[in-house]
Parts: sequence; structure tokens; C-alpha cells
Amino acid sequence: MRIHFSGIGGTAMVAGARLAIEAGWEVRGSDNPLYPPTSNMVAALGVPVYEGYAASNLDWNPDVVLLGNALSRGNEEVEAALSRRMRFASLPEWLKEHVLRMRRSVAICGTHGKTTTTALTAHVLQACGLDPGYLIGGQPLGFANSARLGPEGAPFVIEGDEYDTAFFDKRAKFLHYLPEIAVVTSVEFDHGDIYKDLAEIELAFQRMLRQIPREGWLLCCADNHAQSLREHAFCNVATYGFAEDADWRGVVETDSGTRRVRVLHRGETWGVIEPSLSGRYNVQNTLAAVAVAALLGASPEAVAEGVRSFPGVKRRLETFLEHNGVTFVDDFAHHPTAIRETIGAARERWPQSRLVVLFEPRSNTTVTKAFQGEMEEAFVAADAVWLGPIYRGDRIPEDERLDRAQLTGVLKGKGVAAACTDVVSDMADTVWSDARPGDVVLILSNGAFGGIYKIFREKAEKG
Repeated sequence: MRIHFSGIGGTAMVAGARLAIEAGWEVRGSDNPLYPPTSNMVAALGVPVYEGYAASNLDWNPDVVLLGNALSRGNEEVEAALSRRMRFASLPEWLKEHVLRMRRSVAICGTHGKTTTTALTAHVLQACGLDPGYLIGGQPLGFANSARLGPEGAPFVIEGDEYDTAFFDKRAKFLHYLPEIAVVTSVEFDHGDIYKDLAEIELAFQRMLRQIPREGWLLCCADNHAQSLREHAFCNVATYGFAEDADWRGVVETDSGTRRVRVLHRGETWGVIEPSLSGRYNVQNTLAAVAVAALLGASPEAVAEGVRSFPGVKRRLETFLEHNGVTFVDDFAHHPTAIRETIGAARERWPQSRLVVLFEPRSNTTVTKAFQGEMEEAFVAADAVWLGPIYRGDRIPEDERLDRAQLTGVLKGKGVAAACTDVVSDMADTVWSDARPGDVVLILSNGAFGGIYKIFREKAEKG
């Protein structure tokens, strides 16, 4: 079988291409010019990839054309596939029929923590000898690649995104994922370009639950709104978190500086783990992975070793540069809750450091005023905050755009040094010159942030 990935540079698409290769498909792809690290991930596939979109890219007549989520009507390959009556599909649709139906799908869903929890769960299951397949929406540090097919009949851990599937299929992606076990880490308003309010997002999750078989499981966090889904499930339900009534409850214990978590299953000690990741929310993510592994028959001892050895995921509290005693850290956080929790995790990891946070308003929701009030609370634990340019801000009416001046004013009133700028290089220059040994510079962005990472690296090379 031959398959063409239109938009192969997308994080999920390049992972899907790897699965197709492992499954024995002949794979080609196309995309606009790509740059590291995406270009490296695509090159590692070792398949022909056309630069740019063109009808001629489909002249090799593949059996199916996978149209990436970023593509829409007017794209040359979209138009060619439609005019030629070629078989086309979305990546989630193809995964459903050619990967997940033959495996035990474990869908990791929720507003926050999906990538980390997916990678962590796959790592733990691997450590427990369960030989999982997986598709992770990021770059795991513990695996060579972000996807692995795994054997039929084995668990397959997949990041279950609530974002829409394709231009021709506006349903949430996770509605294609046939979960035997579904984890829901949190349910909050996000993706304002897709959902008008929290009720619409809740409905998408409720529809996903209808696909879990009666003998399957819903695992939802007991510490937030995710637990509201319990009443909508047709399967077994268990909760996890810090709440006293959680079925899988974590109790943090600190001994001689070592943080351990006692895991209680329905009130009884199930095991003791040492999470490798900082932050309260990462303990919750770890408890989700523990519960999945336990439901699949893993022993407490094997799970504990898997949790302890997890190396993390790129762009999740990842130190990418250290220079003259200053630590530069990258994180993907862009939703107010994720920002708050990430700053809290950084405080936990570097408790004595001055914490300087640089934020790029980039997601389709954070560039607007939808989270104006929440943003004013999300940054209060930082010592200093810089707000970068609003991504494609000229496309957003001024009265709907995030008000950075108001946000910085409120933060200053709360005792946080705050500033905003539209010139990333100026921000980098000021942060670099003001930094002193012991500082932590935490960069929060779900994109490229105007090349700020490269700017800092080049400054370090120059000494």
C-alpha cells in the first residue's frame, strides 16, 4: 500500500508517517520548507519528501492521501486529491482503521499535560515489559522517536487531542481513537477558534466517552473539572489525584530532601514512587500513568522503576542553555493554568533562584482577551515577566486582542516586575544584560518566539 502525507512536517503527521513505515506502507510526503528540529525529524524517516505543495506531488498515484490538519481548500494537493477522486483521509481516521483497531488503545486526553502524560505512560508500560506502541505529540527524551507501532494486541498509548480533525472533519481528533482506557487530565476552556465556550468542550469529551466499551475505563483527575465527566461514562470509572476521595491518591512525602509519593488505591497503600519531574501537576500526570499501568496488570515495583527513570519531554521544563550561572529553560505552556503550574514547578525545582519569565502570546486563545483576567493571576509567582509580541496580532481586532499594557500594569501592582515589547531581540538583549548568576530564565511559548532561543545561544557562543 502507498500513502502520501500532505503536511508531513506536522508533529503528529511525522509520527504517523513513521507508523506507516513500520507497518510496511510505501511512504512519501510534502510540506512547505521545514527547519530544525522538524526538518531533522522528517529527514530521519528516510522517505521522499517534496518541498512545497503541488498537484504533481500526487502523480505517483498513492492509494491514500493523508491531508494534514493545517491544510484547507485552495491548497494545490487538496484540490488535486478531490478533482482526481483520490482516496483521502485525515491522520486520526487512518490511525483508527490501520493502527488502533488492532491494539488496546489508551487515549491520553485533557486540556493540559497530554504530551507529558502520554510519553510517561508509554515509558512506564515499556519498563513494565508490556511492549506498547505509542504516538506522542512531542519529542520524548527517552525514546528514539515520537511513535512506535508495537505488536497487535498490545497497548497503544496515543495523545488524544480535542482540536478538530481536518478541514473536512470538524470533530475532535480523539473521537477516532477507540479508547479501551481514556485518561482525562483536565477540562478547561481553550481553542477559542474551535469552541465557543466550556460547554462545547465538555460535549466533545462526553462524546468521546460513549466509545469506551463497558469493560473499559475512564480515568479522570479528581482535583479539577475533569471529574464532572464521571456521570457521562458507560464504562468503569476511577479517579486519581490528591483529593481524599480519589481512587488512586497521591500523598507526597519528603525525607532528607527526597520527594516520594505514596500511592493509595482506594485507601490502601499500593506502592511508593519517586517522580522524576517537578511540580504538583506532574505528580498528577504520574498518578495517571500509574493507574493505567496497574489496570494493565503491571506490578508496583516495575511501575516505580519506570516512573523513576522517566527522562521527560523536550520543551517541558527543558534546560536548553546554561551560561555564567544563568539557566535558560524552555516550556510549551500557553494556557493560563499551564503557565501557573509551570511557574510553580520551576519554583519547586529552583527554589532559591530569581525567576524571569518570557511569554509569547501565540495560541488562538491567548492572543485574545479571552484569558485576560486569568493571565493576571497566572504570572504572580514570577519575579519578573516579559510579554513578547502577539503572534499575528494585526489579524485580531484591537478591542479583542490581549491587552498586554493592562496585564503588565496589574502585575506591577502585585509586585512583579513586568514589561512588554514587540521586538524580540530587544527583549533578549535586556534579559541577557540584566541576568545574574543563579537566575532562571523561563521561556513559555508553543511556537518559535521570534527565534529567541537562537539569539540566546548565539550570545552564549560569543561569551
